[in-house]
Amino acid sequence: MKLVPLTDRVVLKQCEAEETTKSGIILASAAQEKPMEAEVIAVGPGGMVDGKEVVMQVKEGQKVIYSKYSGTEVKLDGEEYIIVRQDDILAIVE
Repeated sequence: MKLVPLTDRVVLKQCEAEETTKSGIILASAAQEKPMEAEVIAVGPGGMVDGKEVVMQVKEGQKVIYSKYSGTEVKLDGEEYIIVRQDDILAIVE
């Protein structure tokens, strides 16, 4: 199956959580915080949203940082994805 987002939606795949700290301490899975960095998997076409023209500014394959409590988590074919609005993406990581 394939996820195809509508209007200003973006499908993200979350990056793996760090298992060790910078000082080398290994974190238990319960102590690991979900990273807010993800890879863009699919991008909607944009268009009219709430009476305003939306132009998509992210592309597939880019790494982005998104708002902590945004989006809808979806599990498809054993993979976890997050579907967010483009407005919930804070930055592109270069």
